[in-house]
Amino acid sequence: MDTLESRNPRIAFKLAEVDRQIVKIASKDLARQQNSLMLIPSENYASRAVMEIQGSILANKYAEGYPGERYYNGCEFMDEVESLAIERAKNLFGVAHVNVQPHAGTQANMAAYYALLEPGDTILSMSLSHGGHLSHGDNVNFSGRYYNVVTYGVNAKTERIDMAEVSRLAQQHRPKLIVVGATAYPRQFDFEAWRRIADSVGAYLLADIAHIAGLIAGGVHPSPVPYSDVVTTTTHKTLRGPRGAMIMCKAEYADKIDRAVFPGLQGGPFLHTIAAKAVAFKEASEPAFKAYQAQIVKNAVALAGRLTENGFRLVSGGTENHLMLMDLTSKYEKLSGRQAADHLEDAGIIVNKNSIPYDKRKPRTTSGIRLGTPMVTTRGMQEEQMHLIADFIAEALEGRQKAAIKRRIRTKVQELCAQFPIYEYLLS
Repeated sequence: MDTLESRNPRIAFKLAEVDRQIVKIASKDLARQQNSLMLIPSENYASRAVMEIQGSILANKYAEGYPGERYYNGCEFMDEVESLAIERAKNLFGVAHVNVQPHAGTQANMAAYYALLEPGDTILSMSLSHGGHLSHGDNVNFSGRYYNVVTYGVNAKTERIDMAEVSRLAQQHRPKLIVVGATAYPRQFDFEAWRRIADSVGAYLLADIAHIAGLIAGGVHPSPVPYSDVVTTTTHKTLRGPRGAMIMCKAEYADKIDRAVFPGLQGGPFLHTIAAKAVAFKEASEPAFKAYQAQIVKNAVALAGRLTENGFRLVSGGTENHLMLMDLTSKYEKLSGRQAADHLEDAGIIVNKNSIPYDKRKPRTTSGIRLGTPMVTTRGMQEEQMHLIADFIAEALEGRQKAAIKRRIRTKVQELCAQFPIYEYLLS
């Protein structure tokens, strides 16, 4: 029988037949993910449904432009996919306009700046060293190079954002854009207060909710949508979708935002990823997702509480969201964040080094580590397991110079992980 596969068999080959080397590497990382406690707060496990559609036939199509206005033919079904993703995101966050094409959070921020600002305009944003993001204006990033950036931080005593100081800086520098959002801030944001400050100086307000988008969708963190001109976010992290981003905004900024994304900064969108975003938005609209987000916060509070009981100082005294910052200097003066993260990885616990406010060490070493609960919560772990994890961390860091202790903890970690398997369909 003359079939497509007989005429061109290569397109029918499975990955294992085409590239065993890549399969071997992916299999090793699957084992790593299964047998480690993943506590990096910016990571999560995408669902099987999300991964299936992202690796689908939709990866084959170019679709420059927007639904109904493409520069390529053959986009009828691409329009359906993107329109569905947009409507689901609008309903999920209660927002007037959504652009689902940005490939990453930094590109979403870049597009927002491109739409609202001119080079040299002033941005008021959170300092990277106090918990902000590179794309909020750090001098090694495009944002710090093309805009005049003024930064705010946290109070030295409370380690929380001082809104009076933010207001003072706004009045002094008269920014055109104020950015609220962070990658390492363990407290909630009062977006209404930020709106008042922006209005007092006639500034745009941009909320970068990349870390907390899932918490907002789940109803366990206040939403910036009623108060912000533009909201940017990634679609993974707490939202638990594919690696990507989107921009939400008021209707009056829709055209500017869309033109900034395409043709301003990007060409063809990744429709396979946009389809995966649509699936993630559908998952996030289910009651189980709200319960999941509530458990993320419960787990974070439980983990933070037990770490405190174990003698560690947490920045700002704890957490109100999905993450926490541990100040290692409070217990181990000579132990850096980089060293601590390496020791914990030896014990099967994955965290990342992170600067703490007013850190005396450089960003490549740091005095702190950042921990979060999205991934262990996805696995089904609850408060009881958070107490175990905190004890593992304390024991591993206390016995960090003894390989036998770290091996023993790694065994305990693997036993715990075996009770909460990931991706069972891949492990069989």
